[in-house]
Amino acid sequence: CRNGPIDLVFIVDSSRSVRPTEFEKAKEFLQDLVDSLEVGLDSTRVGLVNYASTVRMEFPLKAHFSKPALKGALARVEPLASGTMTGLAIRTAVEKAFAAEAGARLNSTKVARVAVVVTDGRPQDEVERVSAAARESGIEIYAVGVDRADRTSLRLMASQPHEDHVFYVETYGVIEKLTSRFRETLCGLDACADGHSCQHLCVDHGSSRGCECRPGFVLNPDRRTCSRSAACVRGHGCQHVCVRNEDLQVCLCHEGHVLNADQRTCSRVDPCARGHDCQHICISNHDSYVCQCPAGHVLNPDNKTCSCLDACVQGHHCQHRCVSSGNSYVCRCRPGYSLNTDRKTSQDIELKSLIAV
Repeated sequence: CRNGPIDLVFIVDSSRSVRPTEFEKAKEFLQDLVDSLEVGLDSTRVGLVNYASTVRMEFPLKAHFSKPALKGALARVEPLASGTMTGLAIRTAVEKAFAAEAGARLNSTKVARVAVVVTDGRPQDEVERVSAAARESGIEIYAVGVDRADRTSLRLMASQPHEDHVFYVETYGVIEKLTSRFRETLCGLDACADGHSCQHLCVDHGSSRGCECRPGFVLNPDRRTCSRSAACVRGHGCQHVCVRNEDLQVCLCHEGHVLNADQRTCSRVDPCARGHDCQHICISNHDSYVCQCPAGHVLNPDNKTCSCLDACVQGHHCQHRCVSSGNSYVCRCRPGYSLNTDRKTSQDIELKSLIAV
């Protein structure tokens, strides 16, 4: 529903007095109601309590979050027959169907809790006190009576005002006539749908409506017509700069920023992403950037280019001589010595030959 999410529980009489064809009509009525709702995890959730002399919760609020699934579940409900324990059914709905573990959103003040009782007979148990307790707990009750339904009991169950919460039809064959009335009651009418005098836009505010103007226009004192605004009006919504573009107000950003997808706010641009002169590495620094060099290089005085460092100057493990070779180095020996297998230390050649003998 447009007016907000609902935890909606149907409480349906399937006692012996409801013939099978009539019970099918009642289910069709409920399916039509589901079609008129916005069903979903974060919108309207629907559960069903079936009752006669016993009570059965057919499915809880957390069971189905799509219209096809809900309508399928409704189609599978079978009548229970025998007596009419309406009070017990309402108490079961309060204690089990509207419980958090069943999917009721008890901690949300934005979710309405609504019960719709559909019955064709006189309750065989007490309904006044259990209905009053349900209403006091925050549950809004609608009572739908068909054919032999006791109208006094309907009023004892329903919330006030009764003209909005008590419905009666002569037979199940015409119960579908209540669908549009329930849609208007549960979801509200679009206040703009029946015509309006707004020059530009009509905005529905629930039970009332108001006029608004397109961008670049302001609402006149008559609250209906619009006039072109001369410049960006106050509250234009731009984070940085607002400029006029014919009849439209356009948001722009300061240098170093780009306009976000919402066309109002701005985000800082990475200075390196805009282009840089660094030979190797660019590092963003607020609105500017600095250049850095990879390991084995040093930044030149121009602060942009890099030169290779002498690998030997940076430290080595050669016993005699270190010779730079690109980004690395190799070890060499003084005359009369040869390099050992560790490629670092050196050994006297004559001594090495004597040892070999």
